[in-house]
Amino acid sequence: MKTTTRSGRMCLVTGGAVIDVERASAGRFPADPLAVFERWTEFTDWAAGVRTGPPAPEGPAEAPVPEPRQVFAIGLNYRDHAAEAGLTLPESPPTFTKFMTSITGPDTELTLPSEFVDWEAELVVVIGRRADRVSAQDAWDHVAGLTVGQDYSERVVQGAGPVPQFSLGKSFPGFSPTGPVLVTVDEFDDPDDLAIECLINGESVQKSRTSAMVFPVPELIARLSAVCPLLPGDLIFTGTPAGVGHARTPRRYLRPGDDVVTRVEGIGQLHQTCVAG
Repeated sequence: MKTTTRSGRMCLVTGGAVIDVERASAGRFPADPLAVFERWTEFTDWAAGVRTGPPAPEGPAEAPVPEPRQVFAIGLNYRDHAAEAGLTLPESPPTFTKFMTSITGPDTELTLPSEFVDWEAELVVVIGRRADRVSAQDAWDHVAGLTVGQDYSERVVQGAGPVPQFSLGKSFPGFSPTGPVLVTVDEFDDPDDLAIECLINGESVQKSRTSAMVFPVPELIARLSAVCPLLPGDLIFTGTPAGVGHARTPRRYLRPGDDVVTRVEGIGQLHQTCVAG
């Protein structure tokens, strides 16, 4: 099953159609995506039988979860990315947040606040059931689905001392695009092994598989939920593979006019056009 959001309304993507959930369910489920995630099991049972229905509003796809309550992000979660950063593999997931106002849809203009904006292709997990101290074995049962994300990063702000400001450096407006759809876990042959890639102006700059994660999705959910409950609609940006601009010699950052495509197997792709801030 696939879902998306248009004009702030939850939509079901089936076949070639995009269906308005509130209208198709005769009000059983609301238009508010976050309210639907609160009833995810009930919703997926209903959606399994839907093939046609009232069309979604016209307009572009928006973030599958436009206003998540919590957004977790994981650093150094691919072995090759830790190596290019010159750091040892972490014993626990390095965790920060991306603030909600940075969330945007899949096809956008990315305003560059400086000359030091970097790219980080990511698989994003959407929580569908409250997870409170769950085991890795049971973690997938708490996932609504997967989507594509970018963890754009302003490296000067991120590295400002004496304590690095990861959350601020990664939370400028438009720095957290997600989409184009959320795909439920049952749609994948192996949700722990998906191809992930980032291209800039057609050049592949990151290419890996999510099976290369240090902490796979179930382990991330177990580790995070051991500290704080994960709520329906919460996002987990699961980390990025090698190939970021900051680790290159010479360093490379995004410039106005750059075209960035981020894609994950079985989900789709994001597209940002960079513009001067």
